[in-house]
This record gives sequence, C-alpha cells and structure tokens, in this order.
Amino acid sequence: MSPTSPQRYSLRQLNLLVREAIEDALPDEYWVEAELSECRENSGHCYMELIEKDERSNTPVARASAKCWRQTWLMAKPYFERTTGQPLRAGMKVLLRVYAQFHEAYGFSWIVTDIDPTYTLGDMARKRQEIIRQLKEEGVFDLQRELHIPTFAKRIAVISAQNAAGYGDFCRQLEDNDYGFRFEVTLFPAIMQGEQVETSVISALNNVYERIHDFDVVCILRGGGASADLSGFDTLALAENVAQFPLPIITGIGHDRDESILDMISHTRVKTPTAAAAFLIDHLRNVWERISQLTMLIPTLALRVLSESRHRIELLENRLPVAIERRMTTQRNLLENLTIKLQGFDPQLLLSRGYSITLHNGRAVRDPKQLKPGEEIETRVEKGTIKSIVQ
Repeated sequence: MSPTSPQRYSLRQLNLLVREAIEDALPDEYWVEAELSECRENSGHCYMELIEKDERSNTPVARASAKCWRQTWLMAKPYFERTTGQPLRAGMKVLLRVYAQFHEAYGFSWIVTDIDPTYTLGDMARKRQEIIRQLKEEGVFDLQRELHIPTFAKRIAVISAQNAAGYGDFCRQLEDNDYGFRFEVTLFPAIMQGEQVETSVISALNNVYERIHDFDVVCILRGGGASADLSGFDTLALAENVAQFPLPIITGIGHDRDESILDMISHTRVKTPTAAAAFLIDHLRNVWERISQLTMLIPTLALRVLSESRHRIELLENRLPVAIERRMTTQRNLLENLTIKLQGFDPQLLLSRGYSITLHNGRAVRDPKQLKPGEEIETRVEKGTIKSIVQ
C-alpha cells in the first residue's frame, strides 16, 4: 500500500470502530421521552419504533429502534399494564431508560432497561382524544352512520394513491367477484402518507363532491404501512370533512390493530382495500338474495291471494241467500206497517164512524167563507151523498 494512499477498512472493521466510539461516548443509561409508532412482541422480547414529531407541523423529526429483552420485558410489561390499565401500544408517549448499542451486523438501537408507567399516554393519543371530543361536541361524530348505502351501490369513487398496490387489489377483487357483478370505479388520486395527507384527501373529497350524483359511495383506501404513517388521518379538518360528506364513506387505510380518527367517523371501517371490495360485493349479494327470495315468493303469494279470494267468494255465496231473505222479510214487515198506517187515513173509515165530508167542486170545504150563496155543495155520509144549496 502506498504511503499516500488512504487507509482502507472492511465494513465490519469500520462498524466495530463505530461500536467502540458509541460505547466510549455513551457509556451510561439515559431517560428518554418518545412516542411509540410501533410496538410488537416476538419470542418474549419487545421491539419498538420510537418517534418524535415537530409540535407545530406534526412532522417526524427523529426516529429510532428500541428493544426490550425478555428478562426486562417479563417484569416491565405486567407492571406497566397494572399501573396504566392498558397494554403498551402504538400512539403512546413513553418514558424509557435506555443505553446505546451498536452491533456491527445489526446496526444501532436503544436497549430498554426500564419503563416509567406514570408517563401514560403521549401527545398523539391526547390529541386524538381532543379531536374526538370536539367532533362529538359539534354533533358530527355519528353523522356518517346515519346515512344509508344505496340498494344497488355500484358506482364507486375511490380516493387512493394512483399506483398503490392496495388500490389495484381493490379493483381486482371487484372485477373477479364470483357473482358477475359489474362495478364502476373512478379514482381520485391523493397522497396517502406524509405531511400532505390532510390537504390531499380533502381536495379529492371536494372533487368527488363536484360529481356527487355520479356515485353511490366513496372508498378511502391506503392498505398497510407503519402506524406512524396514520397520523395524517388523525386531523380535525379531515375528520370534519368526512363526517359531513353527503355520501357514505368506507375506509380501508390500516391494519387490523390500527384505528385512525378517520376510521371512527366513517360510515364503515374495514381492515384493508380488499376487505372494502368484499364489503361492497357482499352488499350487492345480499340485495340479489333478497330479490331472489321475493321472486320465489311471488307465485306462492299469488296462489295465497287467489285462495283467500275464492274462500271469501264462497262465504259470500253461502251468506247471500240468507241475507236476501232477511232483507225481504224486513221490507215486507215495513210494507205491512205502512199499509196499516195508510188504512188509518182511509176517508170511508172516517165516514163509518159518523163523520161527513162537504165538497165544493170536488174539493173539501174547510171554511164556510169559501162558499157563496146559491152555490151547490155535496155532503158525503156513510150511506150516501146529500146535495145542498148555500143560502
């Protein structure tokens, strides 16, 4: 090697130098405040992803991996859960005691030796709770769930990244359904991770609103990714826009263990984009099954109506003679009563009782003033007629 040539190291040699430098520079243990963006157990160990965000922009400004080995985790976990009443999970802000470790093969991580459970939920969780509280106070938290998905929901507006695998999976799931249903899918591209999620998704919603009558539902799709990347879906402005949107919104933006505020206020929350497609297919399948059941019931219902109508006709036929006879008897009795009453007004009956009737020009005389001297009148009695001249 030439004296003027730079000294060369293998990667392992260089990493060992880094290890020695870190061990020399950071020999102690340190208490660190951080927010958990990931927290998972494996083989008795706990693996964490730590994050710190800018308070004004909510942008991550620092990230690091941390590990809590089995012997520490077996004591720290139950103590933390007893104290806080909940398991350690993504979204919590934690206070950890750590020391630095750099491994030449696996890189740098902080090794956790203690967890302070009194530090409880972090800024992210507290902000989420504050947003939820404000949405409920505004009366918009449950607005989406008051909407109804149309019976034949086939026109789908999708808000997702244009080249996202989740969007492709969603479309394939709809196209390859087992029932031959045909859906109309329109993509409204949006940024689905990072700082621009809020403004980008709101802009896409505005574009959908301009064509509101062209769609039955809206799907906001993202698929997998780290929990920290869900922070863009935990903003008040986005939640208010979604909560008050006039079409039902289906979200499929995270894993099973993740739930954003957007999930909470949407009409329907599913785990993944493919689950969103399955939900829409099942909705149409249920409609199709109801229609099939009704189609099968129509002949039965028609026969039932005809049978009931025939039975009513038979009853009427049996009742009709009785009803006619009853009606005729009633009318006959009425006629007899009228006849008796009319007989009571027969003039001949009055004459037989000693009464008489005086007539002038064929009309009964009621007032003597009606007659003039010399006029002829006729008086009828029971046995005959008497004619007289008025004087």
